Amino acid sequence: QVQLVESGGGLVQAGGSLRLSCAASGRTFSSYAMGWFRQAPGKERELVAAITTDSSTYYANSVKGRFTISRDNAKNTMYLQMNSLKPEDTAVYSCAARVGSYYYIAGKEYDYWGQGTQVTVSS
Repeated sequence: QVQLVESGGGLVQAGGSLRLSCAASGRTFSSYAMGWFRQAPGKERELVAAITTDSSTYYANSVKGRFTISRDNAKNTMYLQMNSLKPEDTAVYSCAARVGSYYYIAGKEYDYWGQGTQVTVSS
């Protein structure tokens, strides 16, 4: 079992920045591909960014150039640095882990989930 706990969400003005953290416990963090998903009210959950076990990354088009995903295997933690935030980035952000090296776009491919953290961007 892997337990994931997100932190770092909050309220920020448009143009501001936040850094989300996802702390993992349990089995070996470095053996999991990881992802950040978000879900806004009335919208489907979407993959925002993902990172493989060798730190190759993926970004949704809507966040490219503004968000940066990273992982620190020594600390069992994944991060999402979010800059130039927009009101449309408002959502609950959740981290997820899947057994294996590579990420998948679909949330159903992930094995473990955190509880989520709210990010609200005001205009």
